[in-house]
Amino acid sequence: MVETVRIVMGETCVDVTADARFLRLAEPAAAEARRAVESRIAEDPFFGTTYSPYPASPGDHPVVRSMCEASVAASVGPMAAVAGAIASHVVEAMREAGCAYAIADNGGDVAVLSDREISVGIGTGDPGMPAFAISVGPTDGIVGVCSSSARVGHSVSLGGSDVCTVVAEDVALADACATALGNMAGSGADLGESAERIRSIPGVVGCLAVAGGKVSVCGDIRIRPLRALSALSAF
Repeated sequence: MVETVRIVMGETCVDVTADARFLRLAEPAAAEARRAVESRIAEDPFFGTTYSPYPASPGDHPVVRSMCEASVAASVGPMAAVAGAIASHVVEAMREAGCAYAIADNGGDVAVLSDREISVGIGTGDPGMPAFAISVGPTDGIVGVCSSSARVGHSVSLGGSDVCTVVAEDVALADACATALGNMAGSGADLGESAERIRSIPGVVGCLAVAGGKVSVCGDIRIRPLRALSALSAF
């Protein structure tokens, strides 16, 4: 039976959906991921504050390494990928135990492992703006559907987007690239050119950007319009 649990640890609030027998693995995996990030920040506080790419170091925990690699690929700081990296680590723990269907939604940064097609809802936070659903799956591995917004949520965005969403083969990469696209959107840069620039990063499947009353979609993703949603969510 598929069930959903919410795990809250400090700044992390992740909703995990999977077969009930695998959900016991989610909280320990989230705790391990947080410890890895906290340990790296304790070693080098700059890791937790920089907005610049931060290369990986030998011996980095896989969660930290994925954040660093995504940071370099997207030209943002490593913490831009933290939510996606934690979500991915949670789903990976269940996948290794034989789970074939698991979704971890960490504040709008979603890790998807699915043996069926699902829809991930993307909202702008504005009832007057459109909202969308992105179709995902079945997947061969863990796919990331991650969003950044200057209007919704608590994450830092240096642009003016309603929402920017990136689908990528790696969840940390999707998270970092969503931040990068959000930083560009609404900052005077052409929305379509910004989306295409992010789409060109290896591992990125496609992008959705909504800013200034305009919508740009690029890449190999399937999107349909929905009623306006009040928050980023998976369903």
